Amino acid sequence: MKHGLDIAFFGSSLVSAYWNGAATYYRGIIRALAGRGHRVTFYEPDAYGRQQRRDITDPDWARVVVYEGAGEDGVVRALTEASSADLVIKASGVGVFDDLLEHAVVEMQRPGTLVAFWDVDAPATLDRIERNPEDPFRQLIPEYDLIFTYGGGDAVVNAYEALGARMCAPIYNALDPATHHRVDPDPRFEADLGFLGNRLPDREARVEEFFLRPAAAMPDRRFLLGGAGWEDKPAPANVNYAGHIFTRDHNAFNSTPRAILNINRESMARYGFSPPTRIFEAAGAGACLITDAWEGIEMFLEPGSEILVARDGDEVSEHIRSLTPERARAIGQAALLRLLAEHTYERRAEQVESLLDAKPMVFVEIA
Repeated sequence: MKHGLDIAFFGSSLVSAYWNGAATYYRGIIRALAGRGHRVTFYEPDAYGRQQRRDITDPDWARVVVYEGAGEDGVVRALTEASSADLVIKASGVGVFDDLLEHAVVEMQRPGTLVAFWDVDAPATLDRIERNPEDPFRQLIPEYDLIFTYGGGDAVVNAYEALGARMCAPIYNALDPATHHRVDPDPRFEADLGFLGNRLPDREARVEEFFLRPAAAMPDRRFLLGGAGWEDKPAPANVNYAGHIFTRDHNAFNSTPRAILNINRESMARYGFSPPTRIFEAAGAGACLITDAWEGIEMFLEPGSEILVARDGDEVSEHIRSLTPERARAIGQAALLRLLAEHTYERRAEQVESLLDAKPMVFVEIA
């Protein structure tokens, strides 16, 4: 693509990862698009205490506009400003004004302006629509020029197309090597196995199986639990609760334990082809990853040599017992090399451009 676009992006938050698992994904995609000459304005609400818990300042690769999270005046002003963009994107899960934004963005569609829905939790969206055929978003799906999804593979694409989507394509998580990379180990995060993830209803049972049960079975090993919401969760004595881990500490968290555990939420494991940001963050830091089993893993990392796969807590325990420091380093290095070669956000930005090239619109020359 030889032209730069003015892109308006309505999402949960670019500057805060607090209760916002999409932050790393947004940052990687938008930074890569900016690096390719596109101008992105990210509109986010002042909601859920995120502005009070920012972990980055406004970046130089995107303009950030924060609007009020209570009352519609602020979001209406943001929509008015965004209406002149070449591409207007509504992400799922903004958390406030979602219905308003979904309808308003569709109404911006005109010659020279594309409108897209970017689903950062397609399994949850599709499950919700299946449960409620009257869901208002269902009728809007055919109106969007494009549907981008965080993952899900053919199952998600086929489901969206069955609902009338004009075009649906997964834009998977990836590695931003400028953000996620090896650092020196940090004594705060020393452990045989570390897991980082917020406490969510469709993850908790899987955390019990893949993390807490192995911890109980191996009282002589150290386990590290990071993320918000676990304060009152009963855990074995060998589990150290680290609380919310700010993004500035993610590299140290991933670089220190012998292995890092990935646990997909139940819905994402069921749909498959949905590698979370944690996999790319951890592999970028050279971590030896152990993941719960889900379809499509080998599209990103090769089981056995670039990532270890466990079908239950017993297999997690087996991996930990047999994992030497030398093998852990070898697996981590192999994963890092694979991601750098095939799965960076630069590659994802190229994919977005190719999909936009397939749509007729008026482009704006880069100044």
